[in-house]
Amino acid sequence: MLNIRMLAAATSLVALAAGTMGPAAALDPEKPVIALSNSFYGNTWRRQMVDAFTAEAEKAKAAGQIADFVVLNGDGSVNQQNSQLAELILRGVDAIAINAASETALNGLAEKACAAGIKVIAFDSLLTADCAYKLSFDFTGYKTEQAEATLDLIGNKGNVIVVRGVKGSGPDNLMYSAQKKVLDAHPDVKVVAEVYGQATASVAQSAIGNVLPSLPHVDAVLGQGGSDDFGIAQAFEQAGGPYAEKLPVIEGGGSSDFVLWWNEKAKDGYRTTSMNTTPGIGGAAFWLAYEIVKGAEAPKDMTMPVATVEAANLEQMAAGLKPGMIISPSYDDAWVKENLLTAK
Repeated sequence: MLNIRMLAAATSLVALAAGTMGPAAALDPEKPVIALSNSFYGNTWRRQMVDAFTAEAEKAKAAGQIADFVVLNGDGSVNQQNSQLAELILRGVDAIAINAASETALNGLAEKACAAGIKVIAFDSLLTADCAYKLSFDFTGYKTEQAEATLDLIGNKGNVIVVRGVKGSGPDNLMYSAQKKVLDAHPDVKVVAEVYGQATASVAQSAIGNVLPSLPHVDAVLGQGGSDDFGIAQAFEQAGGPYAEKLPVIEGGGSSDFVLWWNEKAKDGYRTTSMNTTPGIGGAAFWLAYEIVKGAEAPKDMTMPVATVEAANLEQMAAGLKPGMIISPSYDDAWVKENLLTAK
């Protein structure tokens, strides 16, 4: 198995299972090699996404559907991901599923891959190369809906903190733009701070903890998910003072830790919202790449569903949840055929 989890410190690509994969011409065309190029591995969502890709790839390999698969994880930088793409092109893989560090800076190598006959499937954090298939979420739509619901819970007035996601990523830009548009439409809502949480509980907790002492009372926090929601909640609980009596409305991003926390707070009347992109998209991206390599016709642009937790299903969703996870279904080949390949 060509399965390499390269963290920020592991930048060498020599470890790409040298010797276990011959030249592209020697591979069985009926059994492709599918690669994942993941720009960032530093939060729960991304790790779970990689696990979803790997789980489906292992199933396909065990069933004899693919020759092998490759997983490369980066440090969030364009330079490292460009190196990944160059190596994958040199290796002659059949398809690359890419969660991109930049919408534009990787386009040159993506187009080079396409020209070499490699199928490129950009997902979650997209690139804009015309030759790439694109599988993503409606970040603008769902973040607009969630921001409006959150502001409704504070009567559309008060002080708000905006916690942004992975700096420089396409999803961060889309979600932030959607949130700003909603905020701009509510003149009685004041943004008192903006911080980056990197979609990570510990980073978000530290960022909120650093700014809280200098802020007026905060009524709501707009986040981006990953696991920032639980980190934000922890920061306010540790701050104590007035927040010991009344916590702000903190947007949930689908982390199981937050949903479990919210389920307990709901017993005392706490209300909020939770919507999240699903890291199971990694599995969907694998099967989409596989089907395209095998000749399936797919739309150039495809949209994944998001997961929603609300008061009506909170208790049900919390039941049996394990800590440290992001709420997500799994997506297999049958799901991809029914929901993506038939999309218009």
